[in-house]
Amino acid sequence: MDSRNELADFLRTRRSRLTPDQAGLPEDGRTRRVPGLRRDEVARLAGVSTEYYTRLEQGRSRNPSPEVLDALSRALHLDASEAEHLRDLLTRPKAATHRTPTGPQRVRSGLHLMLQTLQHVPAYVLGRRTDVLASNRPARAILTDFEALPVPARNLARYYLLDPSARETVGDWERIAAETVAILRLEAGRRPNDRQLADLVGELMLRSPEFTTWWNDHRVLRCTHGAKIHHHPVVGDLHFDFESFPVPGDAEQTLYVYNVEPGSATEEALRLLESWNSPAPDRASPELRPSV
Repeated sequence: MDSRNELADFLRTRRSRLTPDQAGLPEDGRTRRVPGLRRDEVARLAGVSTEYYTRLEQGRSRNPSPEVLDALSRALHLDASEAEHLRDLLTRPKAATHRTPTGPQRVRSGLHLMLQTLQHVPAYVLGRRTDVLASNRPARAILTDFEALPVPARNLARYYLLDPSARETVGDWERIAAETVAILRLEAGRRPNDRQLADLVGELMLRSPEFTTWWNDHRVLRCTHGAKIHHHPVVGDLHFDFESFPVPGDAEQTLYVYNVEPGSATEEALRLLESWNSPAPDRASPELRPSV
């Protein structure tokens, strides 16, 4: 991914969405040839010269001070995820000195045990590139059985954007899928030299009709909590409020837990689903499990 183009496109899309009135600028009577703010207006709002801002937008100047980054974030009305993305794009280390880990990620045994303990609600661990590193039984029953897939296919973005069943079972699919693209965009800014991430983006561009449009919007998102609905073919609609928790000791893993309202229809439906999916006692016996 060309870092100069990434930065220029991100800044252009952010200033194009902001009108002078929204930015608190008076009309100057000049004809506007492009939507949103001009470069000189962004520079004025950020307290830098137009020449300096132009160099930043064209990728000809790097490593601005924290004060300049904060000023640009305020001028462009960036949210927390966008401000983080701007810092990533403007302070990228040189490719020769930046090594992105490519080895497989491992979930430690204690975290696997926690997933088993959370047996009444869906929970899973995401790693780099939205890879699903581990999931519990409710998550596999309600989303998809990630553990039955080949390892390269165990990926949340691939599930949302490429699995036809996701469009039927994920409530408000378009919003959820677009948000997942924004999550990948944020990670791409942080990991510009990640070959596997670039391959995933290329695959999604080829196979998902909507992906390219969302990707070119340059929307970014760090998803920490929210609401989701899943349409289960047997027990009906399931309503969740999810929370995410960075895994202590591994900044590249995140635990997601789908909570339910006590006494709700969703809680009752999950109990019913759990009773159907619980393994029989003889299958739970270690002596009867096939070796792998």
